[in-house]
Amino acid sequence: MGSYMPISIKSIIACGCLGAAILGTAACSPKRIPPMSVTDLMEDRVTLDGVLMKCNRNPSKARNDSDCLNARIAIERLASRNRPAEEAKRTEEFEHSREKLRLAQERQRQEREAKTKVDVYNLPLVPVEPTPPPASDEKSPPVARESNP
Repeated sequence: MGSYMPISIKSIIACGCLGAAILGTAACSPKRIPPMSVTDLMEDRVTLDGVLMKCNRNPSKARNDSDCLNARIAIERLASRNRPAEEAKRTEEFEHSREKLRLAQERQRQEREAKTKVDVYNLPLVPVEPTPPPASDEKSPPVARESNP
C-alpha cells in the first residue's frame, strides 16, 4: 500500500530547522538605522557635533555618507540662521561705540572752546588811572597858545 504522506518526517524537521535558522539570522542581524534628518540634527546639537567629529576624523568609520552630508547641511542652515542676528549685534555694537566716540570728541571740543573763549563779564577789574599831566618846565618848547616876545 502506498503512503499518504509523501513528505517524510525527516524532511519536515529539516525544513523547520532551515526556517528557524533563517529567522534566527534575520532577527540577529543589526537593524539598518536610517540617517538622521537635517531638522533632527539642527535640533540636537550634541548629536550634530558627534556626527561631524566622526565624519572629520575618519570618514570610512562614519555610518554612511548621508549622515555627513546632512550634518554639513544642518551646520550651514544654523550658520545662515545666526548670521542676521550676529550682523545686527555687530551693527548695534558699532553704533554704540561710534556714539561714545562722538560724545567724547564733543566733550573735548567744548573743553577746548571753554579754554580759549574769553568771557569779558568775568574778567578781573583793573583800575584805570589817568595819565599824569606833563610837568611845566622852563626849558620846554613854547606851546602854540603862547607867543614869543
